[in-house]
Amino acid sequence: MKGNILVVDDESGIRRGCQRVLEPEGYNVETAVSLQEARQKIQEFPYDLILLDVMMPDGRGIDLLAPICARDPETVAIIITGFATIEMAVEAIKRGAYNFISKPFTADQLLMAVNQGMEKRHLSLEARRLQAIEQEAKALAQAKEEAERLSEFKSRFTFIVAHELRSPVGGAQSLLRTLTRGMAGNLTEKQQEILRRIEIRLDQLMALINDLLDLAASKTMTAEETLRPIAISQLLREAVERFTVEAEHKQIALHLTLPEDSILVPATEQGLVLICNNLLSNAIKYTPAGGEVWVQLQADPPEHVTISVRDTGIGIPQSAMPHLGEEFYRAENARGSPAIGTGLGLSIVRQIVASFAGSLHITSEEGKGSTFKVVLPQLLPS
Repeated sequence: MKGNILVVDDESGIRRGCQRVLEPEGYNVETAVSLQEARQKIQEFPYDLILLDVMMPDGRGIDLLAPICARDPETVAIIITGFATIEMAVEAIKRGAYNFISKPFTADQLLMAVNQGMEKRHLSLEARRLQAIEQEAKALAQAKEEAERLSEFKSRFTFIVAHELRSPVGGAQSLLRTLTRGMAGNLTEKQQEILRRIEIRLDQLMALINDLLDLAASKTMTAEETLRPIAISQLLREAVERFTVEAEHKQIALHLTLPEDSILVPATEQGLVLICNNLLSNAIKYTPAGGEVWVQLQADPPEHVTISVRDTGIGIPQSAMPHLGEEFYRAENARGSPAIGTGLGLSIVRQIVASFAGSLHITSEEGKGSTFKVVLPQLLPS
């Protein structure tokens, strides 16, 4: 169907003639013999085009233009007029009618006027649709700009607060260690226990401060400004060395597998260090004594490089998998473990990996361990 048309005319010949001409062309044509009937039909049904006689028994057809426009501003009204009422037809056009045809008119004249009117409606509707899309796009752009502004403010505020907290907390830790090591006099066993508890809380607070600083840094990394070719093997080797003492303390076997050839990735040294540190820290933290952690670097020429950290730790419940990477989120079994955590490590890793145009993949089974794979683009030597 090409459109819905209402013919408003008190002459039955005009009404039937319009139906005979327009319905074979694919239009749905309805009729009204009075303005009252026309008003009711306009309110009950959406018409694309209305053929409207200027003079009706119960008033002027021109008075129907306002209700038509109120129902749908894009409805096309074409005035049907006799020779003696051309001036009124012109007035009707000024008040919103699209066109007029004079009685008597031929089938071709009617079809031309209706087809032109329908084309005008289609163009108006398309213009309105495009305008709505443009306004929506503008609103989305403004919302995106506001979200970015708020995110930048949040990152800056987080960095400032965490940076300001770091010094006094670090100072308190130094003073506390002076007391616990007996450098300020002997302490009773009860005092030692209280200070040990304070030291644990301060360590937790310092871990949170450091993670907040890393999180703020991860949010400000931009590929356009900071990425450069980085040899990743040496960074991984240094990261494993940093965690060797901690792994030995927990009697965890720490394995490293590196390819013989040098591998370059587009990244920042700071970002790669944060990725390696967080993945290794989590693996050792949530792996019980006597477990194992494997770190592997594997090239997948010519496009990708994979950093894999696999452990025999407590694993991750399937119900927690969709939430991994959310800020401050820790799985229930992680919260129940003695390991200290802030729930920011994976969020930091995800954001940095995304800024390097990479991806993070996690597989895990509760009670059997987890595997974290970071896939990054590879740069081939020129």
